Amino acid sequence: MSNTWFQFRQFRVEQGSCAMKVTTDACIQGAWTPIMPFVQRVLDIGAGTGLLSLMLAQRNAHIEIDAVEYDNDASIQAVGNVAASPWHQRIQLLHRDVRAFEASTKYDLIICNPPFFTGSLLSGKESQDKARHDVTLSRQELLQVVKDNLANDGYLSLLLPYSEYLLWKEPAEKCGLYESKCLHINHKPDAPVKRVVAILASSKKERPEIETLTIKENDNEYTDHFKVLLGEFYLNP
Repeated sequence: MSNTWFQFRQFRVEQGSCAMKVTTDACIQGAWTPIMPFVQRVLDIGAGTGLLSLMLAQRNAHIEIDAVEYDNDASIQAVGNVAASPWHQRIQLLHRDVRAFEASTKYDLIICNPPFFTGSLLSGKESQDKARHDVTLSRQELLQVVKDNLANDGYLSLLLPYSEYLLWKEPAEKCGLYESKCLHINHKPDAPVKRVVAILASSKKERPEIETLTIKENDNEYTDHFKVLLGEFYLNP
């Protein structure tokens, strides 16, 4: 059973009411996603516990973040997590359906750990299925939200399973979003790529930058790369 909370160096995430708990993959996305110098406004789609917003706020003292969460229980929990953090004045939680969301000013960075799976077997647990499967927010709907709210020189950070990442590329390009950089994540040195953090932008690169992160060595110790990346967040990386 997952803990009802996760303690980071500078903040605590209560997660007992959230279908999606804190995961290593999401922490990697929050720590690795580039925050370019021009970024001032950030949109977190599907904020869940508020984890990604909190990580980005810790990393950069100048950004303002709008975090949208549809699920009522998760939204309440995220509000509490943000309120208890040092950055509550720079993060605004919005409880609403992101499909009907359109801000008056565009965002420089949109970050999302979206519902992962399309057309796969559901668990029967409604809140968990909504968080993990695209039963309420399809791939195309999410891309349309991004297109409507992203600044011309802005970019999108997506965390996806490798198999789903391959399926996202074509519809993303049809929406004018092209891969500029990505992080391939595997669990052990000889294991296949498990997750991808993809950075998508309106400008097309001939050769997107590809980085690789291995989480653990074969002896089950965290790799030096992982320790450096998460060192500012984990109590004992």
